[in-house]
Amino acid sequence: MPNFNGVWSLTTQLQYDADWPKADGTRGIFAGGESSNVIDFVTIATAGNAADFGDLTVTKNQSEGVSSSTRGVFSSTTATSDDTLDYITIASAGNATDFGDLSVGRRYMLGGTSSSTRGVYAGGTSASTNPVDIIDYITIANTGNASDFGNLTVARRQGGAGIQSGTRGVYISGGPSFTNVIDYITIGSTGNATDFGDSGNGVVSNAGASSNTRGLNVGGMNSSYADLNVIEYITIASTGNATDFGDSTDTRSQTAGTSNLSRAIFGGGLYSGSNSDVIEFVTIASTGNATDFGNLTATRKFIGACSNGHGGL
Repeated sequence: MPNFNGVWSLTTQLQYDADWPKADGTRGIFAGGESSNVIDFVTIATAGNAADFGDLTVTKNQSEGVSSSTRGVFSSTTATSDDTLDYITIASAGNATDFGDLSVGRRYMLGGTSSSTRGVYAGGTSASTNPVDIIDYITIANTGNASDFGNLTVARRQGGAGIQSGTRGVYISGGPSFTNVIDYITIGSTGNATDFGDSGNGVVSNAGASSNTRGLNVGGMNSSYADLNVIEYITIASTGNATDFGDSTDTRSQTAGTSNLSRAIFGGGLYSGSNSDVIEFVTIASTGNATDFGNLTATRKFIGACSNGHGGL
């Protein structure tokens, strides 16, 4: 680090702004839930209770979230079916605004995945409660209706374990047959899903979160209608079956997950068999059991989640 004419010249690391470490302010958003329009937020890197963010445009029974680094978009599920999409600006608390509509109104969505530009919604049931294999996509920065993307390998609903890297979206398990199928898509290009491998458990109402390399599948309800405490992981770039990661702090289903690049959080749902406000977290890169994070502002299940720093960004 020589001194030229009285001015220090940095010739080692930390020369540029981008080189300096920064606090991770990634926000996790939890929205909707059975008969709820509540939106909560947390700072994922810092354990603690959620704070009120605002309200969705409609009360939702089940919601799925997709997001970019600036905007979150939530699908709507009512007691029958709905095609409503809402959006928020993640950095600014406030009520949601209408975004557009899904290509087909449906409920009990399987899952949502997203890259930095595109959100993809998969599965669900029609108004007649039949499971569907529909995959829709939106461009997150532009309001408007969803467009057809392709089809899942098998029609199913009520998963929630949508995970993503910057290029690939993955959907794990779902009903009504409590399948253990894992599908994947390439988010940037339309087309039908491809078989990825299998989960260790055929479940519904499970939750997912991911870094840009590893995806987690948490809990869910099995064919005996028992909630599980199992956490599994996959390497998103490589097809194959899921592997044991550790355990949730208790049994949980009908929950939602999101992440920053190092930590995954899971909140709400049925926890120990009751409607819950519990949030827990794990470190994605290392296997192990979950740890308590804090609480949502209210107990609720069938909740949706997203963040502005997940594995697809």
